[in-house]
Amino acid sequence: MTSRLREALRDTAEDAPVYPVYERALATARRTRRRNRGAAALVLALVALAVTVAPVGRAPSVDPADGVAGVLPDRIGLPPIGALHVTDRPRLGPAAVLFSGERGRLNGPDPTGYVGAVGADSDRYRILRMGAHSPAGEKVLLSPDGRYIARSADDPERPGVDVIDLVTGRTRHVESTSEHVTFAYPAGWAPDGRHIAMVDLVFVDAQRSSLRSVLSIVSVDGRERTRVREAAHQQIFAHPVAFTPAGDRLAYQVGNTVWVAARDGTRLSSFALPYESTLAGKGAWTPDGRWLTLATRRVDSSEWHLRRVDPLTGRDAAALDLPAVSDVTTIRLLGWGPDGSALVAGFIPNPLSPARFDQPLEIDQRTSSGSVRGVRVLALTPGAAEPRTVLTAPDQILAIDVADGVIESGRVREASPPGGVGGRFWWWTGLIILVWGGIAAYRGRVGLALWFDDRRVRRARAAASRK
Repeated sequence: MTSRLREALRDTAEDAPVYPVYERALATARRTRRRNRGAAALVLALVALAVTVAPVGRAPSVDPADGVAGVLPDRIGLPPIGALHVTDRPRLGPAAVLFSGERGRLNGPDPTGYVGAVGADSDRYRILRMGAHSPAGEKVLLSPDGRYIARSADDPERPGVDVIDLVTGRTRHVESTSEHVTFAYPAGWAPDGRHIAMVDLVFVDAQRSSLRSVLSIVSVDGRERTRVREAAHQQIFAHPVAFTPAGDRLAYQVGNTVWVAARDGTRLSSFALPYESTLAGKGAWTPDGRWLTLATRRVDSSEWHLRRVDPLTGRDAAALDLPAVSDVTTIRLLGWGPDGSALVAGFIPNPLSPARFDQPLEIDQRTSSGSVRGVRVLALTPGAAEPRTVLTAPDQILAIDVADGVIESGRVREASPPGGVGGRFWWWTGLIILVWGGIAAYRGRVGLALWFDDRRVRRARAAASRK
């Protein structure tokens, strides 16, 4: 190598730009730490959001006796899209109304359905996912204080009833009282809110060719179990089961017969129902516990009346000075107001459905989704000429249940059902945006690093030129 070549190489090396390798390594380490801290902060924020909104099972226990009376809304609507579930935070607390249907937002992917709940004192809506359609007031029941929802258990391997606490969000499973049970469902709440009437459908032979129904009274904690009656399975068995206000007796219907039993299961009486008469509903006992109430319709009329009968003999008692209900397939007595009014659910028939069913033992048809297009709650006030509507609902709502404490308070508020979208919609929307944003940032991390480096070099050069 000649001296001239060495000098040329030396000059070229001296003119070559010097890259700050050490400084760039430090900058890269700092960027990595900042990214890791940012990712950790993002994860913590998502976890905090999930804990705030998503269901959490571990919550402190509250005494069931701490009931809260609510106010009846004058109208209800469909739950908003993406509504929170009853076990989500913030908790709903005691509810005033349960409702269900088989259309619109209450109808999920087959066979999934939803039951809606409305808060005891405000228009806060929650939903409860069901494995199949379960009418509110028939297979899904609201406790007297509005705090608990009883429904058939989700697990087919462990038939029984699930009791959901709307205050804590916890679910308690009440196992069936019989063996070889294929299905179980709640049939009524005792006034104390600590016991439920439950029906077990039991196979009677190894071939599973027939079923029997077993009616029992079970405590929510599962410690007390009393078998009341066992009978051949009928669709309308034990619907509804009505407890006296004191909770010492219950009445239930099997076929065309009403049975009255003591709390310990002792049979007290039974009597046959007249044609086109049914046990009125969960509020069938009068407030003093002396009489039973039947819902009845004359053969030549489409009007439904309430009448009192003696629970021991079934004979007619004093006439009820209450208005008749017309233009409905049937009525269900929910309870009695403080002014003596009877609060009933009236089932509005479909345009193509008959307003009355003249064949016997077709009670299910009167409340089925094929016959009903809507439901409303009416107050039958003594001495009034016509029923007074106290709650209206969209046509897609087909069944309803109201907490006993709300009925007994006699209060009605002006409601404003929520529209738009609910909390779960915003939760999932935010989560999707964060996830896709994170994916985009990760895939473009090299370009971002080069962009930041380029900006840093430009700032350094600009600072050097100013000097």
